[in-house]
Amino acid sequence: MKASTWHKTHGSIPSEPQAPRIRRGACAVLLYTNQERREKSSSHKRAGVNVHVGCSVHTPRTTRTYPAKMDIVTHFVNDTIEFYKWSLTIADKRVEKWPLMDSPLPTLAISSSYLLFLWLGPKFMRNREAFQLRKTLIVYNFSMVILNFFIFKELFLAARAANYSYLCQPVDYSDDPNEVRVAAALWWYFVSKGVEYLDTVFFILRKKFNHVTFLHVYHHCTMFTLWWIGIKWVAGGQSFFGAHMNAAIHVLMYLYYGLAACGPKIQKYLWWKKYLTIIQMIQFHVTIGHTALSLYTDCPFPKWMHWCLIGYAITFIVLFGNFYYQTYRGQPRREGQLKSAKALSNGAPNGMAVSNGVSGKMMEKPVVAENGRRKRKGRAKRD
Repeated sequence: MKASTWHKTHGSIPSEPQAPRIRRGACAVLLYTNQERREKSSSHKRAGVNVHVGCSVHTPRTTRTYPAKMDIVTHFVNDTIEFYKWSLTIADKRVEKWPLMDSPLPTLAISSSYLLFLWLGPKFMRNREAFQLRKTLIVYNFSMVILNFFIFKELFLAARAANYSYLCQPVDYSDDPNEVRVAAALWWYFVSKGVEYLDTVFFILRKKFNHVTFLHVYHHCTMFTLWWIGIKWVAGGQSFFGAHMNAAIHVLMYLYYGLAACGPKIQKYLWWKKYLTIIQMIQFHVTIGHTALSLYTDCPFPKWMHWCLIGYAITFIVLFGNFYYQTYRGQPRREGQLKSAKALSNGAPNGMAVSNGVSGKMMEKPVVAENGRRKRKGRAKRD
């Protein structure tokens, strides 16, 4: 019987020796109401029913409030749901019936599947031969060139027709044809970020695991997920600026990848990969400057979107800056190592040993062994 029930039945609260107990083996659980607990100790004021556990007269009793943590979690979940329901009242009504836009669940499911593949893909390919996928990569990369050029063209022409300002442009939620055209182009931009998940899939199927870096995964996963928010609430206005600039850069980037997939005859002319990274870093600095100017001039565009965009761009500056330093600033030292490998590999082209998965030390063995004496046939085959 609970203490509150005892109080209603008998009219008074029993003393501690007569308090209701629940026996659990050698231990006893005493139940008290809040009023009783305050009478026991002024230092323990808790909501709900307090449970006192004591296993013997020599064991100190501890106090636990089971509902407290569950109440916090429940309130947090309920507040989150209520906030999301409220946010839907200010969402863009034009896009709510478009594919993937009615609910965030499809987008989250695709991103979760992507992360799951990142974990299972390398395990699946561990003991399998790498796929070449040369024709697939050529088709895919040039298709992405066409898609990104279409997005850039639509955003540029629609923004120009709607007399958009590059300094400050609020969101127009009307059904004006030019505004809907801008929103549609931004939706295609969002979809393109989901298609770009295939970049990682192809890396893993080709066993290029070293290409799947934190920067690569962070960039792909966050762009697709966060741009759902952008299309849902701000499909227009200032959003067009960064999207059409990024689409133009991706035209150059996928053009490079498509040409590189054509083989060594084309690859020797692709000297401009380094400058793609520089252009991307310039893009992030321009984005921060453009957004900061909008905040300074008090542009009537959602402030939360401005601040999120600045923080997001800063993370890319840090990550791309680190990538640029690791890849190109340390390049002279790596080139020196490759030249050493070239001398030891008996005229092999510079870098061939590395690209074939054979290190310079492994290529060194046949040259040293042939210093005046031919190796035995069995040993040569194993090397």
